[in-house]
Amino acid sequence: MPYPASKPTFLPLTLAAVGTLPTAVEEPARPPATQMVRQSAEEADRAAADCWLGLLAGCDSPARRDLIGRLRVLFDALSSEAGRDHWRDSAHRLRVAEATSRVGDAVDEGDGAEFAEAINNYDQTVATAVVSLRIHLGSSTV
Repeated sequence: MPYPASKPTFLPLTLAAVGTLPTAVEEPARPPATQMVRQSAEEADRAAADCWLGLLAGCDSPARRDLIGRLRVLFDALSSEAGRDHWRDSAHRLRVAEATSRVGDAVDEGDGAEFAEAINNYDQTVATAVVSLRIHLGSSTV
């Protein structure tokens, strides 16, 4: 039996981690920030896939320029979810910022291999930050 076609996913760990964040039904007091993290992660994943296609094609597509903006929106959503004071003092904030910068460098250089490595590191870093947020927020489902 042939395998069904699937959409490329560049942030599988991040998407899985944000999937564990509470929904509006579970924690009605937190839905705006949580929903923004989830939505931002999905948009960043789509932007990474589009950027990858641009890198493969060797063109300076709008998708390549859009990715860093999408990663910054996710960064801001994480900051909002964590609380600005907690996020500012978090080691995760610095790691996510560094991982974002590394992805940006790879995109600027048009280096597909470096991009693959950088986006993988970014995915692991953000997923770790999301899990840490869940622990910080006192969730029992981590």
